[in-house]
Formats: sequence, C-alpha cells, structure tokens
Amino acid sequence: MEPSRVISIRDINRLIKLRLEGDSNLQDIWLRGEISNFTFHSSGHMYFTLKDEGGRLKSIMFASYNQRLPFVPKDGMKVLARGGISVYERDGQYQFYVTAMQPDGIGSLYLAFEQLKKKLEAEGLFSDSLKRIIPPYPTTVGVITSPTGAAVRDIITTIERRNPAVNVLLYPVTVQGTHAAPSIVKAIQAMNALGEADVLIVGRGGGSLEELWAFNEEAVVRAIRASIIPVISAVGHETDFTISDFAADLRAPTPTAAAELAVPRAGELRQNLVNLEHRMGKSLRLMLAGARERLQHAKRSPYFIEPKRSLLVQSQRLDRMQEQLHYRIDSQLLRHQDRVSRLANRLKLSSPLQQVMVARQRMEVARRGMNLAMNTVVRTKQTRIGSLIRHLDALSPLKVMARGYSLVYDAHGQKLVRTIQEVQPGDAVRVRLTDGSLDCQIWGINGEDKQDG
Repeated sequence: MEPSRVISIRDINRLIKLRLEGDSNLQDIWLRGEISNFTFHSSGHMYFTLKDEGGRLKSIMFASYNQRLPFVPKDGMKVLARGGISVYERDGQYQFYVTAMQPDGIGSLYLAFEQLKKKLEAEGLFSDSLKRIIPPYPTTVGVITSPTGAAVRDIITTIERRNPAVNVLLYPVTVQGTHAAPSIVKAIQAMNALGEADVLIVGRGGGSLEELWAFNEEAVVRAIRASIIPVISAVGHETDFTISDFAADLRAPTPTAAAELAVPRAGELRQNLVNLEHRMGKSLRLMLAGARERLQHAKRSPYFIEPKRSLLVQSQRLDRMQEQLHYRIDSQLLRHQDRVSRLANRLKLSSPLQQVMVARQRMEVARRGMNLAMNTVVRTKQTRIGSLIRHLDALSPLKVMARGYSLVYDAHGQKLVRTIQEVQPGDAVRVRLTDGSLDCQIWGINGEDKQDG
C-alpha cells in the first residue's frame, strides 16, 4: 500500500519548531533548576542542562545574552532562567533557549559576589596604589544616593552640624532594583563632568543582600574606580560590605560616618588654627631669643672689642701666606725647569740625526767585532786543517807504498785481498803500486807457518 503523503524529517522538525515557538505558554517563561554538564564554548555560547527532581532539559545561552551576566555559571549552581522552548532542527531535539539568568537564593548571590570580587581583584582594581587621597578641607561634597531615604538626611545633617560652610551637591539616584546600577553610574560620570565637588559620597542605608546588590554590579564598581574625584563608599551598616567598598578610595561603615570622614568639624579647625597660632608664636619667640643670644655673643667677640688687633693678626697671617706662596711658586718653578731640562735631553737623544749617529757607531763596533771574530775563526780552522792533513798523510796507503809496499785487489780492483784464503791459483788480481797498477795471475800460494812464542 503506497502512502498518500511522505514528509521529510527536516520538514517535520521545522513544523514542530514552529508549533512550539507559536505557543505563548512556552515562550518567555522562567524555569528554576540546577545547572549540570556546563560547557563554555570558545564561540562564547553556554551549553548546559537544567534539572530538578522531576526531569532534565537541555539548554543554551548565546553569547549575545550571557556577556551581561554578573556571574559565571557552574555545575551544581541553582538558577532562575528566562527564555523559550524551541527545536534544534538538525537533531530534532527540543531545548530551552535562555535569554536571562540570575542566581536562585542568597547562596547563589553570595557566589556571584565572590566571583566578581575575585575577578576585579585579579585585575588590580582594588590596589592601594590606585587609591586617591581624600581632601582634608573640602568646600563642596557631592552626595549620590536616594533623595528619599534616611541616608541622605543623615549625611546632610552631619555635614551642616560639623561645618555649615561646606556646600552639599546632591545627585538623586535609584539605589535598588534593575535600574539602580545604570542610575548610579550616570551620577558618578555626571559629577565628574561637572567638576564642582571635591569629594563624592556614594551609598545608601542598610538592607538585605538583594537590596544592596546595585553596589555589587561591575558597572558601578568600575565607575567608582574611573572617577577623577575621590570617592567615599557608604553602603548599609557597619557589617555590610559591597564590592564598591573595595574599589572606593575610602570605605565608611555608615552614611553618617562618611559625612564625618569627608568634612572636619569647624570647631576642630578653629582649635587647630589657635594651636598653630600658639606654636607659631612660640617658634618666633624662640627664634628671636636665639638671635638675641647670638648678637650678645657677637658683641663680646674680640673682633668687635679690638678690631684693630684682629686686623693686625690677619695682616701677619697674610704676610706668612704670601711668603709661603712665593716659596711654593719658586719651588714649583725649579721643579718645572728641571723637568723641562730632562725632557729636552730626552728629546735630543730621541732626534733622528742623533739616533743615526748612534746607530752608525754601533754598526762600526759590530763590524770590527765581526772581522776580528771571522779572522779568529779562519786561523783556528786553518790550523785544524793543517793538523788533519798531516795526520791523513801519515795514515795514507800511498805513504806506506812509497816504502816498497803494494796493495792487492781482485780482478776488478774493487775488493782488497788481505789473506791467501781469499784467492786461488789461476785467479787474476790487480796490484796497486805508487805509480800505477799491475794485472797479474796467481801461479802458486805459499802460506807462512806460525810459531809459538
């Protein structure tokens, strides 16, 4: 049986997607759940599963939405997520597309607080080297807080009580709710642009963690740190801490304490001026007394009592110094003249003409020495040669042959015949005489008998 209508998987997934997205009950909804299988992809998208005791739902939060989150989600974190249900067509899987997220409960808010605090601390935003000095005598104090709360009344009352001459410039803001953080940031920037305040007090009265949360927003913290005007943070009561407290130049435990830290008491200023006046008068009196004492000491000095005698002493000293100066000049002159004379002699000895003359003298001496040595060597060699000639002549065989002796060689005249054992009858021999040689043949051999001595 042939089916009347065949639908592709892609079409059915698209149809389901359109049905889900068209259902208003499944769009713009809030879900409460625990995060698991969290993945922060390199693309910036967040993939995770929302679960509760009854089920699980795959979820995604695109980078364009999660970049505004004040915290980083983690596995096990309980959250409230806002978004809508749709289908991922390729896999045919429905999932929750998250557009907003917030921690669920005080514990999660505290976790978000700690995460942002660690992040900004790692950037060096709370470094003491960035803290600005609170001016000791401000003329205008800028106050950024709610215009209707108790904090603004406490701040203004305290400033007027401590120093009525100080001006208060109020910039009203929203300190609680979703619009609080942008309102506070705008106020800080506006106060800096106006440039009339010497110091800023940013804060509000006490409240719960949720009520104070605007002062834990990253935008507010960065605005405080970027402020050119020094900032005093005055949020909540003494036990309340916000991230703005760490970024501010000074943290006050309460708004009233912030006003006291910002403005000194007029009475204290007057007392300080009186104290300074007394100290200045005392210092001037001490200086005057010291000057009088030095003047009296100078009057008792011999230079003032007998000035002529002092001049005579100095005149004698001047004469001695002149004598010493002349002596030293003469000594220096003699040393320099002696040095110039030595340098002139050295220069004369170092002149090319003088060096040539010295070289010629050395060469002449060397030549005579060489001739004497050569003559001595020649005479010694001649004497030795004469001795060797006489000795050689005495040992010459020719000398022996001149007395009647001869030498017998083999037929070739190369080997000397010394004994009768070296020849046989009939052998040819050559006899060497003083005036020539004889070629002979041996006819007989007669040996000589050796007798015992």
